[in-house]
Amino acid sequence: MTETPIKTRREGAILEVTLDRPKANAIDLVTSRVMGEVFRDFRDDPELRVAILRAAGDRFFCAGWDLKAANDGDAVDGDYGIGGFGGLQELPQMNKPVICAVNGICCGGGFELALSCDLIVASETASFALPEIRSGTVADAASIKLPKRIPYHVAMDMLLTGRWIDAAEAHRWGLLREVVAPEKLEETVWELARLIASGPPLVYAAIKEVVRDAEDSKFQDALNRITKRQLATVDRLYSSEDQLEGARAFAEKRDPVWKGR
Repeated sequence: MTETPIKTRREGAILEVTLDRPKANAIDLVTSRVMGEVFRDFRDDPELRVAILRAAGDRFFCAGWDLKAANDGDAVDGDYGIGGFGGLQELPQMNKPVICAVNGICCGGGFELALSCDLIVASETASFALPEIRSGTVADAASIKLPKRIPYHVAMDMLLTGRWIDAAEAHRWGLLREVVAPEKLEETVWELARLIASGPPLVYAAIKEVVRDAEDSKFQDALNRITKRQLATVDRLYSSEDQLEGARAFAEKRDPVWKGR
């Protein structure tokens, strides 16, 4: 994929996905469709367990929707591809962890893309905003997701005023897992990815499906679906070799060997 705006590299069970569209890493329809294909393939590859989403350059993580492309004919309601905007937002059955590494400016659709990941690690130079209000449009995905991630009044402040927050404030509100020096970002994210990749993939899949399924459910209804094995990932986990391996390794006082089956 060397001639596309999306670069990928693999290390064992980890896939690194790099958005590389100078100057601002903005996303047009073509880029979004490529990202959807990349993340679909990641989702469907049994050898891959965790993905890292990062961006090239130091100034921008992603400025969101490519307004220049929109002016040249890309429709805002056009074909974003299988995963919706940025390949992740609407990708069905994404039951593998995705870590986002944010360097520099992360705004608009770029911020929404980061919110589509499970964990966000940011450089001290990162900043976040939803400036759509100033151009007379709505940050649709962020309006749904952000009030569930950080305190309501903070999310509404960002949505209604378009104000910027720095990495320290984002961390204070619980949006970020960690804030690190710029030169430590890659090392920190890869260390986290290796930690997750060493864990039980069937459990991760079950966690993601349970969280997704329970989002709009009453507690008891969601719990009943788990205990009755009505969720595919939970049913697979409870019938798996890994489930037995976890108990066996504990009894034998050794590290488990996860096979994902």
